Amino acid sequence: MGFWWRPLSVLAGVLLVALILWAGSGWVAALGFLAGVQAFVMLRRLWQEFRLARWLENPDEVEPPDATGTWGDIFYRLQKLQRRQKASRGQLTSALEQFEHAAMAVPDGMVILNRSEQIEWCNPASRTYMGLDCERDRGQFIRYLLRQAQFLDFLDAADYSRRLVCKSPVNRELILSLQLVPFGESQKLLVARDITDLERVDAMRRDFIANVSHELRTPLTVVGGFVETLADAPDLPAAESRHYFDLMLDHTRRMQHLLDDLLTLSRLESADHTLKDELVNVPELAQALKAEAESLSRGRHRVSLQCQSEACLKGSLQEIRSALGNLVSNAVRYTPEGGEITLAWRERNGEGVFSVIDTGEGIAAEHIPRLTERFYRVDRSRSRETGGTGLGLAIVKHVLTRHGARLEIQSVPGKGSTFSAVFPAQRLQLPGAEKSGTVIPFPEREQAVG
Repeated sequence: MGFWWRPLSVLAGVLLVALILWAGSGWVAALGFLAGVQAFVMLRRLWQEFRLARWLENPDEVEPPDATGTWGDIFYRLQKLQRRQKASRGQLTSALEQFEHAAMAVPDGMVILNRSEQIEWCNPASRTYMGLDCERDRGQFIRYLLRQAQFLDFLDAADYSRRLVCKSPVNRELILSLQLVPFGESQKLLVARDITDLERVDAMRRDFIANVSHELRTPLTVVGGFVETLADAPDLPAAESRHYFDLMLDHTRRMQHLLDDLLTLSRLESADHTLKDELVNVPELAQALKAEAESLSRGRHRVSLQCQSEACLKGSLQEIRSALGNLVSNAVRYTPEGGEITLAWRERNGEGVFSVIDTGEGIAAEHIPRLTERFYRVDRSRSRETGGTGLGLAIVKHVLTRHGARLEIQSVPGKGSTFSAVFPAQRLQLPGAEKSGTVIPFPEREQAVG
């Protein structure tokens, strides 16, 4: 009713004037008046329709029409509707921009495909993983750009619960996990995730299990064989029985050493194993390590010490001694009889450097980057003969990493090797700045770690 009262009141007024003219001047004057009013209304309507059409064609550039009466109400309602649409459009634009920004920041590669498997959009990460560019490849068929047979089979299967693990087509060192997700109306979202680290960890786990199984199998086989021999031949001579018992004891100790090293690594890698902050008197520790090297060598090598610094270290005495003791015991183990072993402690460019220098067989350059890997050995048979577990340098690496230090290895085949534990300047402390730490005797077990 609110809309009709105004036009009906105007119509009633026009009819009243027409009746008055009819009564006073005749029907001709009344009809002329009505015709004039009709012409005025039509012209006004055409003018307002023209203004409305011009405004609707360019609502952002043309000012909204201003009128009175019924047209004023129409324009007012249209302006309200336009403002609501602008606000809604602004919200949608803002939401779309946020979505695009979020999709751009996602570390996973994301590609939107239409029902024909053409690329509609992709984020920057898809360039790194799949070599796709949103501007260049929009509208291209994904099959023409990624032609790996396993990927094409993956698309044909359209199994949204399945993941495809494959190498990146642009970087063969990356391993990707691809998944298709239904998206929108007949669209698909292709997600590519970098799982290189996960695959590497899984491979390390498999290798670790295989290596531990291999390392334990030999001593268990030997011990089991000797036990069967002793059980089948209880009357063996005492000397022969003693020989068997000694061999079983050696292999049992080897298994014990291996388990101890595994437990040490597990403890070092545990997040709950906090680093102690003690003062380690390195010159005293170096003297103790020299004595232990001479004890392990039993006169087969010439062992010397070069202590050029009196600086101490802040850190865990037990861990530092274990790491440096491993370097010393490895030098004794792999240096031929008559060789020289030198222990050195010095400062270099503000850093503390503890070096173990030997005149052993040396190590080829291709083996050096992998020496700190678990169970990695340059010569497996020789390592087993010397009693090594293949975990010593892995322990050294973990200990040094926990102290912000690093292991430097220099070696020349046929001339010898230098293993240096380099500690950062913030770990060094001059004696007297704090009460000197006490060197704890090196456990018998850790002397054999290697």
